[in-house]
Amino acid sequence: MDTESLTVSQAARRERVIAAAMELGTDGGYEAVQMRDVATTAGVALGTIYRYFSSKDHLLAASMVDWSQELRERVEAQPPVEGTAADRVVAVIRGVTSGMEQHPKLAAAVVNAVTASDPQVVACQREITATIMAVLAAPIADLPDDERDGVVRVLAHVWNSTNLGWVNGWLTVGQVGDDLEQAARLLLRDAP
Repeated sequence: MDTESLTVSQAARRERVIAAAMELGTDGGYEAVQMRDVATTAGVALGTIYRYFSSKDHLLAASMVDWSQELRERVEAQPPVEGTAADRVVAVIRGVTSGMEQHPKLAAAVVNAVTASDPQVVACQREITATIMAVLAAPIADLPDDERDGVVRVLAHVWNSTNLGWVNGWLTVGQVGDDLEQAARLLLRDAP
């Protein structure tokens, strides 16, 4: 859905729906995000939710799009500048994974939703990946384009893989951060 074409009141309703889903996900995880409960919490009719989101997975994926865009704005406004390239990327990674640690049920719910094959979710996946890649690129903007793009692409793959491992129970959220840090330090070991 093109959110830029929404009226002010439509955008406000959409934001209330996303906030309600995030609240329910924070408290109870993926299973707690039931569309009827989202509607009640957001103070909207159930049909209103389906005007904006095709499914629960689409709703949660859209919340991840919004969150990743906010993260991008923050990091691009104030990218880490201290230390080596690896140190700067690790600072971003650790900031993100600390948020996952603070809200593990919500983070797991969103990661679960983003893996759905629903076409609306796939569109969100693309947007999230592009945004996360921009977040990872911001602290290493001074590297040559081809080197930076390669590092960011590999880190995005590690990010996706470790998130799936965490949600499926074979990694802890701390290991997600550790694996991402190790990958960043290996990829950027010779970068200033």
